[in-house]
Amino acid sequence: MGTEGPNVPLLVSTKPDDHDNNFTYINKPSFLLKSTKWVLKFAMWLIFISWASFLFFAPLDSVNNVYSKVVNATNGTLFGLTGSIFLIYSGPVLVIAFLAIIYLRICGQEEIQEKVKKTASFRLWTFPVIVDGPFGVVTAAELIGILLFGVYIIWAVIAYTIKNISLLPLFEITDIRTRNLLLLELTGLRFGFIGLVCMAFLFLPVARGSILLRLIDIPFEHATRYHVWLGHLTMMLFTLHGLFYVIAWAIQGRLIEELTAWKSIGIANLPGVISLLAGLLMWVTSLPPVRRINFELFFYTHQLYVVFVVFLAMHVGDFVFTIVAAGIFLFMLDRFLRFFQSRKTVDILSAKCLPSGTVELVISKPEGLRYNALGWVFIQIRELSWLQWHPFSVSSSPLDGKHHLAVLIKVLGDWTEKLRGRISSVPGETDGLLQPNVTLKASVEGPYGHESPYHLTYENLILVAGGIGISPFIAILSDILQHIRDSKPCLPRNVLIVWAVKNSDELPLLHSLDLNSLCPYFSNTLNLEIQTYVTRESEPPLEDGKIPKNVSSSVYHGPSGGGMSSLVGTGNIMWSGAYLVVSTVGLIVLVAMLDVFYINPYNITHWWYKGLLFTICMAASVILFGGFVIALWHLWDIKTRKSSEDENSISSLQHEDSNGFKNPSQEDHVNILKYGERPNFKELFGSMAERWGNVDIGVMVCGPTALQTSVASECRSKNFGRMSGMNRRPENVYVWKH
Repeated sequence: MGTEGPNVPLLVSTKPDDHDNNFTYINKPSFLLKSTKWVLKFAMWLIFISWASFLFFAPLDSVNNVYSKVVNATNGTLFGLTGSIFLIYSGPVLVIAFLAIIYLRICGQEEIQEKVKKTASFRLWTFPVIVDGPFGVVTAAELIGILLFGVYIIWAVIAYTIKNISLLPLFEITDIRTRNLLLLELTGLRFGFIGLVCMAFLFLPVARGSILLRLIDIPFEHATRYHVWLGHLTMMLFTLHGLFYVIAWAIQGRLIEELTAWKSIGIANLPGVISLLAGLLMWVTSLPPVRRINFELFFYTHQLYVVFVVFLAMHVGDFVFTIVAAGIFLFMLDRFLRFFQSRKTVDILSAKCLPSGTVELVISKPEGLRYNALGWVFIQIRELSWLQWHPFSVSSSPLDGKHHLAVLIKVLGDWTEKLRGRISSVPGETDGLLQPNVTLKASVEGPYGHESPYHLTYENLILVAGGIGISPFIAILSDILQHIRDSKPCLPRNVLIVWAVKNSDELPLLHSLDLNSLCPYFSNTLNLEIQTYVTRESEPPLEDGKIPKNVSSSVYHGPSGGGMSSLVGTGNIMWSGAYLVVSTVGLIVLVAMLDVFYINPYNITHWWYKGLLFTICMAASVILFGGFVIALWHLWDIKTRKSSEDENSISSLQHEDSNGFKNPSQEDHVNILKYGERPNFKELFGSMAERWGNVDIGVMVCGPTALQTSVASECRSKNFGRMSGMNRRPENVYVWKH
């Protein structure tokens, strides 16, 4: 490939005589746009580093003295001590979220840019450091985060222990036993504060569509593991917090008295006991052995987070609770928005039973719904269950159709068995006839996923899938081909798909995709190779050229306007921003009104009561002020889709005709099918390095944990080999776990 100048096109027309100039021109952003973006990025990093540094060094007397001066200086304002602590601990998080609105708006106006680097590079967010351990596959950036939290815990415990010992003489206690018991209580107090600092981060990863997750471009399935890690750490600290107090009170013979104490001024113990018990129940049922055996038990007990949060606020009072208020507030915003979206029923336009024990659902969506090919949706079908929600990868490209998206569902459990039985008159057989006159409705949350289409930003891609894990890669491949067809920005030039399946009846999931219908002459621009491994069969069970057929599709004629709501996921950033800003302003207004018209006139001093009132203000601001924005957003959404309502019909599902099985002899790509083998990633990655050279290779893996571990291990060895000069032709590979 020739040298590329700054304005050399990335893609051109897909005509065969143009294949030597396989790039299309991309306009670069203006200087003002780039400058504004960098200023915003610098400001957000500065605020975050300052905030994190304050949290980290808070045990130091010098930092604590400055903090006390700031609090005292603002204590006489309208919001008093609560407002001061809220501004210091929670304010930076909300300010970053506000700046993120502008930043994401600017980024949304940019196109995919050509990479300047032509050699392999090292990236903290994608380089796998640990591939097999208690944390699973851990990248360099994730390892840095884990180490920082670990260092903070050790440092804070040591610093606060020294401080506790230095405080003992101030109590003028001469009895050694009493001094030791006091030291136990002070230690428990410090563990509680450290737990609050960790809890400040706890709810941020599970706000699925929040501005902050979109800012750092981490999809919820990645962020959830951070919530799990933080949850274990937080509950361990809170358990130690309670345990130290319980031991001290038991030794003193006043355990029951203290556990049931509910002080008006000071810490209310009983609400803390209730909060801790709720947290412990959530913690125990979230452990892997329990979650694997009974997921519903885990799911339902996790709804106790409401009890956990409310009684925590009553336990510590309003001003201490503001330490964790920002993360909880952002989660409440996300949860209310998801609740509003999930109330809407969505038309399932068609359903199809595949011979591999897989169901394909095609769901109605509005034309303006924005998502990337690596998207996820949560689906609830009330005919099957009123309570169960299940996540599925979107298997269709955003370019496949204006008014629908598709998901592939592997039949594995009771819920999926019921779904197949609902569609097919012979649930146990894949060639059964579909039930006539059956209609299905679904509620949908999402789509969620990456803010940026990462699969379009690498010239070289390796996609590794296991079984139904091919679903998001079908969307990726379709997306790449349609970007090439439409001359849209798209970097991939070499794509290798490695797919491992147990049995050959799963092959139609990928091999039925008619690539030439999606993009004629794509081979002039894209070098595509598909290597499929059927691991449990030693030879083809079918005659040459014979491929299993799909069950006929069932098309459901639902009422018009039954498409998904576009309120969640990677939706309109301006409406999302307005929802956040208006709700935050509403919170400030409600707290101010509460102080002016109730707390100050009536001299309300009960800590637990003020903590309860503060949580009520948070909820009310989300429901009242945020609900007002959602109502306007919903009306705007209805108005914008009315113009295209006539197009939202079953006739728009032309993709189904193009997804028929085609003759393998017409393939314009390398298609290798092996039986009785498993992919050898060392050989595969080595051969790609020899073929593609010293370049960035994006590696995406979707499948079982063992598959992720194997791929990540080889990625790590190739990266380490590159850095140590062991490879003759080094490459850089990244792991993306879906």
